[in-house]
Formats: sequence, C-alpha cells, structure tokens
Amino acid sequence: MKDFTGKVLFITGGASGAGLGQAKVFSEAGCRVCIADIRQDHLDEAKAYFKEKKVKVHTIKLDITDRKAYAAAADEVEKVFGSPPDMLFNTAGVNAFGPAEASTFEDFDWVIGVDLFGVINGIVTFLPRMIKAGKGGYICAVASMGGFMPSTGCTPYSVAKAGVIMLMECYYQALKPYGIGVTCVCPGGIKSNIDQSALTRPKALANTGYNTDEKTMAFEHNIYQTVGIEPVELAKMLKKAIEDEQFLVIPSPDPEGMLRMTLERLVNYTTPEGMKRQEGMMAKRMEEMRQRMPQGPNPYAGAAEAGWGAARKDLTWVKPTRMAGAPPPKKEK
Repeated sequence: MKDFTGKVLFITGGASGAGLGQAKVFSEAGCRVCIADIRQDHLDEAKAYFKEKKVKVHTIKLDITDRKAYAAAADEVEKVFGSPPDMLFNTAGVNAFGPAEASTFEDFDWVIGVDLFGVINGIVTFLPRMIKAGKGGYICAVASMGGFMPSTGCTPYSVAKAGVIMLMECYYQALKPYGIGVTCVCPGGIKSNIDQSALTRPKALANTGYNTDEKTMAFEHNIYQTVGIEPVELAKMLKKAIEDEQFLVIPSPDPEGMLRMTLERLVNYTTPEGMKRQEGMMAKRMEEMRQRMPQGPNPYAGAAEAGWGAARKDLTWVKPTRMAGAPPPKKEK
C-alpha cells in the first residue's frame, strides 16, 4: 500500500502511546482515523489534540475484550465512515511485572485476554467486513521483542506476544489472495502509558501474584520513558513497512542478528551440548544489553527498593529475593 489518502483507519489503544503516534502519522498521510481506547480521559485528550491540529478524528470508548462491544464499534465505523476500515491497527496492550511462579490465573486471563485475544477479537470482528468490501486493505498488530524470547519477569506478556507474532504470520499468508497485507511490529519498549495498565484491570481479575502499586507504576514509567522508542518514530517505521509490504518491524540496530540469536537458542535447546552453548550465549547477550544501555543513571537501579517486578509478600513459596522490596542478591566474590 502506497497511497493512504482517504483510507479509513481503526486503531485500538489509539488515544495514547504507540496508538496515538500511529494516529498522528497516518492522519498526516491522509487517513480518516477512528481511535478506540478503554480510557475516556485519554480519548478526550487525543480529541483535543487533533482538534487543535484541525484534524477530524472519530473516537470510540472500547474494551477490546468485549466482543459484543467490538461488534457495535464495527457498526459505528460503517455508519460514520460509510464502509468498514481499510486498515486495522491492533495496538492496545497491557503488561504486569512479577515472577513467573507468582502468576495467578487472573494474571494470565487479563494479560492474554487483552494482548492476544484483543487482537483476535479485532481481526475476527473486522476481517469478514473488509473482505466483503472487496477493497483489499491492511492489518497490523503491535507485538513485542518479548514475543521472541522468554521473560520470567513478565511471563503472561511474553506468552501473549509470542502468540500475536504467530497469529499475524498465519494471517500474512492467508490474506494474500484478498489483497490484504499484514505487518507485525515488535518493539523492545515504547514511551507510553503501559505502566498505568493496572488502572484498567477489571475487578473480576484483580487477584494478582505481583507487587503492584503507585510506587512500582512510577518506577516502570521512568524505565519506559528512558529506554522506550518515541511513538511517532515507531509509527513512521510501520508506515514504511506497509509501503514496502514488510511483515516484521523490529526497531533494533541489528534485527536480523537478533532473530538469528532467537533461532539459535531454540536449536541449542535440542542437545546437551547446545544447552551448554546457550548458557554462554545468554551471558554474552546480557553483557551486550548492558553496553547498549543509554548513558547516564541506570533506569533499572532501585527496582528492589521500589518492589518492581517482585511477588506479593504473602506468597510464601516464592524465594525471598523475588519478594516485594527484597534486596538484590549479593554478588559472589
């Protein structure tokens, strides 16, 4: 897709972070944008921003885990724009940090419900309408580099994002006969409001094994603002990928090298010798990550004091070093 003029674009999570960056970039490219978001305050802020820019956008308050509400949103899009969307961006997401062994059913139900089934809900709701319209189009999803590598500190998130990557690749192959392109974006982190995810967590799924409070959210916010990519910059990468019909967008200095490392990891797991090689590779990778950290204070310093990424204190089966507010393990001399 080269020409975006007049294209109807539906963006979930479009009122802040990566979604808002997409709305800015693609509205400038000529798209007629519909922003969906679960937070009304963010919708109001986004609408005010575009009004000041003299850009007309339509907003819908939407919980992407609610399939009936999604169907109603699809009907509203057709009523407002006169057709289904030409482009669907599944960008909304949540995250929660804590030890894998502390995870509850509700932690998995919430994160996977939003991050994976939210994407599924968007595609299953809109795709038949897009195909019937016969105009082709484009479908995108924001996954994560975390979908290529295991994370014991945000396991439900990694599981969900791995699912999104495979889901999108399946559709990438399936939708070619319909003239519908597919791109999956896999950033390492975005300057966004994902640190406020807990504020939108349903009461029915409130039971978590992770330590989450205002202090941990503030700490997480600082991390994303320090190491995350700018939303508009990421959206520009997505736009180019759509123009080039490129499936994966990985904002890394060496995306091919990163994926080769992922594949090598899986190969190493298949033999005892490979398992030993993998240990050395992981140590090397951690050192490379430390060297790529931005200059200045380490944004991860103070995690233990803040209790970020830790288990609830009452989970007695979790090792003390993985409890909320626990001091970091002592280094061996």
